[in-house]
Amino acid sequence: MVQTAIAKGMRVFGVTEHMPRHEDDFYPEEIEAGCTFAGHKENEANYFREAVRLRDKYKADIDIPIGFESDWIRPLSSLQLIEQSLRDHDFDFMVGSVHHVHSIPIDYDRAMYERARQVAGGTDERLFEDYFDVQFGMLQALKPPVVGHFDLIRLKCDDPDGSFQRYPGVWKRILRNLDFIASYGGIVELNFAAVRKGMHEPYPEAEICKVTQHCPERPHSLTVRCRSFSVGAGNFA
Repeated sequence: MVQTAIAKGMRVFGVTEHMPRHEDDFYPEEIEAGCTFAGHKENEANYFREAVRLRDKYKADIDIPIGFESDWIRPLSSLQLIEQSLRDHDFDFMVGSVHHVHSIPIDYDRAMYERARQVAGGTDERLFEDYFDVQFGMLQALKPPVVGHFDLIRLKCDDPDGSFQRYPGVWKRILRNLDFIASYGGIVELNFAAVRKGMHEPYPEAEICKVTQHCPERPHSLTVRCRSFSVGAGNFA
């Protein structure tokens, strides 16, 4: 991928990998494969080592910032894991993201999404509100320089391409979160995984992008970072 980026004339090519998670929060395929927390930690170390090797090898041709994507599942334990990753490795940046609401994955499959929705009150609207509240807690605790897939919650919902503005409470939370990101100079990524997974627009959808770029009440406009592909979990040994 680095060689392709250089061939296409890119000057900066950031890489990220998901942070380790506790075994209570492993996904079904991780449980089936016998993954362990120690294995997650080893994968992170191998990823960082390989990323440093590539950064040094191609430093004359391209700048490779090395980052990691955080998971915000349970505030206290998630914060401890994030702080541990920052102590263990000299990362250049962090992507703050939310994949769980009520400690249940909301982007893994429809069944888990429906479980989270039921806990939230039984509707997409209630779950959307809870998602953006969880995201706000993550933003306050971490102030991540990059905010990943801002509206990931729509992936498994009944109408993934629908407007958030039909739900006043949800839209109010979206604006609140955007204002907070702008207040500390954060970046909202433009993530095309949504299109790859069948949606019409990337994360965040167009109505949110328009707010970040053109709303006069938000003089500190948000920067949009494009991430059309990412480094998945792998064996870097």
